[in-house]
Amino acid sequence: MSKTAFRFCLLTTLLCPLAANVAPTVAHAQGKQDFTLVNRTGYQIDEVYVGPVSQSHWGEDVMGKDAIAHGETADITFNGGSKACKWDIRVVYNDGDASEFRSVNLCNVSRVTLYWNRKAGETRFEVE
Repeated sequence: MSKTAFRFCLLTTLLCPLAANVAPTVAHAQGKQDFTLVNRTGYQIDEVYVGPVSQSHWGEDVMGKDAIAHGETADITFNGGSKACKWDIRVVYNDGDASEFRSVNLCNVSRVTLYWNRKAGETRFEVE
């Protein structure tokens, strides 16, 4: 075996286990507050805003140009710029009406299902 091949084998043997241990930590840290949004509102959702409960400004629509039809799901990924766990979610429907879901603990959930009863003016959410 040449010296170059030996160095490559040695380097691979030493570094691969380290990379395997570090990679999951980095991926988990980036998506701590990301979640799957389930639309059970009866209406198409055109915009989604997520903001820490301590802020009054919603920021940008995290959906971009996408929409979520009733019964569909969407993976919501965002850079909230905060390590806060409690977040408010605001959705805007395709007719311009909006609903807000307050104090959702995104650190402990991976799925948020939204419900809206337009006639009663009631909103609610369930988390998994």
